[in-house]
Amino acid sequence: MESFTTFDGLFHGHRPATGDAPTLVFANSLGTDLRVWDRVVALLPEAWGVLRMDKRGHGLSAARDTLSIETLADDAEALLDHHGITRFAGVGLSVGGLIMQRLALRRAGAMTHLVLSDTAAKIGSPEIWNPRIDTVRAQGIASIGDMILQRWFVPAYRDTQDFAMWRAMLERTPAEGYAQVCEAIRDADYTADLARIAQPTLVVVGECDASTPPALVKATAEAIPGARFVEIAEAGHLPCVEQPARFAALLQEHVAA
Repeated sequence: MESFTTFDGLFHGHRPATGDAPTLVFANSLGTDLRVWDRVVALLPEAWGVLRMDKRGHGLSAARDTLSIETLADDAEALLDHHGITRFAGVGLSVGGLIMQRLALRRAGAMTHLVLSDTAAKIGSPEIWNPRIDTVRAQGIASIGDMILQRWFVPAYRDTQDFAMWRAMLERTPAEGYAQVCEAIRDADYTADLARIAQPTLVVVGECDASTPPALVKATAEAIPGARFVEIAEAGHLPCVEQPARFAALLQEHVAA
């Protein structure tokens, strides 16, 4: 059973693996909390271990004065050490993918497999991020909520009752926490490090993702030695939400290989 608690201000859920079963460590996207993985985790074997967390300034995790991808990776490492996790598969969505790219190098001997979803080594530019940061700080996330959600989800999903839940999750994210993670993404560029990733890597993207388009994600996969690239049909930026069965099947296939 997964238990939820805090450590050093980080809210997280942890389920120890049973026997030799793998442990999966999840890092989620901008404007979401650890519940973005609920539907995938529910489809995984009960023996598999799980660690998922709220980033600083998101969900129930305490904020910091400043953030970077490196400090977010520090937080993930602190939880790994806290729970004594010495072998794991890293699964990162969007900015979570940036975090997992760092852990693939920092914990090269511990990370057995890597799964990158709807992410890249460099996401966007200052010309894209700075206006968003300024708007969120001045007017709140709800002022740009429609724009973000249109990029996250395909039209058919936006017509479901579930859609309101994801809007609430996004718009209830603390504005300063959201802005700080935007700054962290803006300032990160790990393109030169992709060739150093040695783990078996699966790279997936929703075919309709408007935040990290398939061409960008595919280029990232092509720069990682031996990586497999898969487009998930009828999904936008969060295929773990829109197509959890497909996502979970790809994940299990990759980690079991």
